[in-house]
Amino acid sequence: MKKGSPAFDAYIAKAPDFARPILLKVRRLMHQACPDIEEVMKWGHPHFDYRGPVAGMAAFRQHAAFGFWKAQLLKNSAGHSSKAGSMSMSRDKLTNVSQLPSDKVLLRLIRQAVDLNARGVKTPRSKKPPKKPLAPPAYFTEALRKNKKAETAFKAMSPSHQREYLEWLIEAKQEATRQKRLATAIEWIAEGKPRNWKYMR
Repeated sequence: MKKGSPAFDAYIAKAPDFARPILLKVRRLMHQACPDIEEVMKWGHPHFDYRGPVAGMAAFRQHAAFGFWKAQLLKNSAGHSSKAGSMSMSRDKLTNVSQLPSDKVLLRLIRQAVDLNARGVKTPRSKKPPKKPLAPPAYFTEALRKNKKAETAFKAMSPSHQREYLEWLIEAKQEATRQKRLATAIEWIAEGKPRNWKYMR
């Protein structure tokens, strides 16, 4: 096996008894399907990369998990979306190696996933519905009226920057917190600063 990771060895050795056969099967088939696959640890769990993420696996106390990075793009032998290919790290809970697809099916899916990366195919982004506009609370509108510079600057801000300020104010649970945020918001807005200006380069 090329490019075997000592971190993978240690992870599998520490996994619960039921999970070890699952992790070992996935690892073996990954290298069988793509000899150039790389083993990398991400978020504390083993992942397989080939020109980008291909798949990941994990072992927990009561279940193991395995999933393809571009699962929704994988097809079964008939050319339809594959049920096995839609395996999700967060959804599917494996407790026995027999719950994995057969070697033949997994090898086909792995090769598909590798091919997607080799061809630079991207997973289509899901379109999020636009957020409904937030109505400025009365106390904020009143504070803006008292500070013409802030009022003008706020009106000139992009809708997303306006929303960041409004959400920050509305999320305040206590009156003291609300008043403190309001004072800070008016000061920053008057200076033309967006809500998260401290984190901008």
